[in-house]
Amino acid sequence: MGDKKIIWHKIAESLEELPWNDQGLCDWEVAGKRVCLVRHQDRLYACAQTCPHAGGKMAQGYLDAVGNIVCPLHRYRFSLQNGRNVSGEGYYLKTYVLEQRPDGLFLGLEQSRFFGF
Repeated sequence: MGDKKIIWHKIAESLEELPWNDQGLCDWEVAGKRVCLVRHQDRLYACAQTCPHAGGKMAQGYLDAVGNIVCPLHRYRFSLQNGRNVSGEGYYLKTYVLEQRPDGLFLGLEQSRFFGF
């Protein structure tokens, strides 16, 4: 059984470099993986680019009144804090750690490690 190691990837020098839409969402590629970045109430989040239900592009969705991300296809809602499907369908949206540091914006991706390697 392996454990997970976080590998940090710098994605921008500043938030202003990213192509945010009017909802505070953007689609971005990090280390060969496409993710959806989110700005909401002075907080930053990152999640999978596509909805686990039918593959809708999350950056084309919107944020609801309480800050859940909503898929543009079928309106499934997901918590940005933990990826849980809050509209009751039972799906889970992968989330990632995102940090704004003095030297830029960084996304953490898990790398599986097996047998200590």
